[in-house]
Amino acid sequence: MRIIIAGGHGKIALRLAARLGSGAVGLVRNPAHVADVEATGAEAVVCDLERASVEEVTRIVEGADAVVFAAGAGPGSGAPRKDTVDRGASVLLAEAAERAGVRRFVQISSMGAGRPPAPGRDEVWAAYIKAKTEAEDDLRARDLAWTVLRPGRLTDEPGTGLVRLAPEVPPGAVPRDDVAAVIVALLENPATAGRTLELVSGDTPIIDLVASDE
Repeated sequence: MRIIIAGGHGKIALRLAARLGSGAVGLVRNPAHVADVEATGAEAVVCDLERASVEEVTRIVEGADAVVFAAGAGPGSGAPRKDTVDRGASVLLAEAAERAGVRRFVQISSMGAGRPPAPGRDEVWAAYIKAKTEAEDDLRARDLAWTVLRPGRLTDEPGTGLVRLAPEVPPGAVPRDDVAAVIVALLENPATAGRTLELVSGDTPIIDLVASDE
């Protein structure tokens, strides 16, 4: 399978690319990041989704089996980039996937999307949640076999392979290793299309949970 990963130098994306190997194509903004993506066994393509045209991205996506949106403005970025990356880049990639006829699309969103930000959070967090919510809404309106994945608080602890995955779960944390493993499982199970799923650590093996479509 040929899987396009937006945000290819991100912590989840690199873990995902390592699992997918030579079938993965990581999109990176910075040419200096190409070597890190290639070190996973994946291909790297330089493409700045904040500046690229839909025609350019469509050409990159053509012939792929699936697309994963794993891009994000990242910590330290302000509210404007939450919109241009977390929303705008997702919308651009989804449009390109539609044009290229690539129907499978997995979007990494965030727990908290789809509802107002919790009281007391700052304006940047509010902008982030707004951007993720609008990106989800745009994706659901498209003729794509989409899955929205909303992880909880991300950690760099080793993955356990044990998670809780459902339309709604209590707040919690989850290792990025396990997020990457869940994405692979979602890509392998077409029955998860059309679902929005929240993800935290739990006690159910990933392969059992996704395969049973619970």
